[in-house]
Amino acid sequence: MRIFDFFFQKAISRRISAFQDEMMNRHVAEVENLYRQMRGWRHDYHNHIQMMKAYRALGQDDRLDAYLDELEQDLKGFDVLIRSGNVMIDAVLNSKLSLAKSHGIAINAKAVVPQELSFPDIDLCVILGNLLDNAIEACQWLEEPASRFIRVYLDLKGENLYLCITNSTGKIQKRNGKYVSRKAGRHGFGLQRVDRLISRYQGYLKRADEEGVFTCEVLLPLGSPL
Repeated sequence: MRIFDFFFQKAISRRISAFQDEMMNRHVAEVENLYRQMRGWRHDYHNHIQMMKAYRALGQDDRLDAYLDELEQDLKGFDVLIRSGNVMIDAVLNSKLSLAKSHGIAINAKAVVPQELSFPDIDLCVILGNLLDNAIEACQWLEEPASRFIRVYLDLKGENLYLCITNSTGKIQKRNGKYVSRKAGRHGFGLQRVDRLISRYQGYLKRADEEGVFTCEVLLPLGSPL
């Protein structure tokens, strides 16, 4: 029986590891897509300047104003929403929050993260990525777009890194007293990975819901062993 348990745990670990790789590849793709769009706009920057000069020279101020409004709207998709102080965390936060905005989700975010952590940046990215994916998913299930919101707070509390993500949600699903995703398949491995990482670094995790709002709080000791 112990041999069976050993191989079962090994199989689960491999599947969770595969899910982590898949998730990080998705994060990288999201960031690359964001940067690709930014490079495209920069490439067109010269043409935009020439067009505005032409409108100004012709005295077509109304068309110039309309053109500037279009550019402003276009640039909203490239806003850097967060500058936390940690480049890798910024990449994940900005890609996820930009994705949320594209789905009509209201965003309120503040993040302060040290440049160097006592645990790997990638592990914090895994935690953030999974929790934000779940928050975005919960908001998308809501039929009324105006009710969709995500609030992110990431800051230092003494010798700890504190993370709080709050989002609007519909019906909450639980299994054996634990929160589960509405998505089928391997999506639940993301939650397992988050729980294991927080446990590895002797952190604190609390999930709660009430009246259409879901909150997840995480506390990670900055002195955690690697």
